[in-house]
Amino acid sequence: MSSVDAQTPLRDLVPLAQAGEDTATQQLMAGVHRIALRYARARLGRYSGTGDAASDIAQEVCVAVLTALPRYADRGAPFEAFVYRIAARKVADLQRDIYRLPAPTDEVPDTEDLAPGPEAVALNLETAAELGRLLDALSEQHREILVLRVAVGLSAEETASALGMSAGAVRVAQHRALTKLRQLVATQGGRP
Repeated sequence: MSSVDAQTPLRDLVPLAQAGEDTATQQLMAGVHRIALRYARARLGRYSGTGDAASDIAQEVCVAVLTALPRYADRGAPFEAFVYRIAARKVADLQRDIYRLPAPTDEVPDTEDLAPGPEAVALNLETAAELGRLLDALSEQHREILVLRVAVGLSAEETASALGMSAGAVRVAQHRALTKLRQLVATQGGRP
């Protein structure tokens, strides 16, 4: 049995987990869950009613990674990139499902609701929708970089590792994405 501790990088845990080491598998899945949950929360933040969805997606990503782990082969890309690709697909699936849901109808609540009032909800949804429109105007790569850097809070090095880029390329792409967002807000009032 090899030495595995809480600081062991995911890439070092993969071969141990593939060999059937329980401690490595548990730590690998904990790391995968943490990454997937942060990513899902960042990507689903603008959708109302998705509070538990991020946790569900993180669990689905863990199951998918655990299922694919015996067949996983290191091809030079970081293991985190493999996890982010799975998480991105799961988030995209949920987003498609959200758009297919029927529109909610007006219902009179039986008890007093302590949730924010309609005005606060409308303002939050409007802000989230506006942010979504702005992000949709960016390329997929720029959108992913901004989500990982700003919303998830990854460093340039962590983002680079996840996307298979250099840290410098991530910084340049982030700068270009933010510049484009500023231009959109200034010239079009934020409407792409």
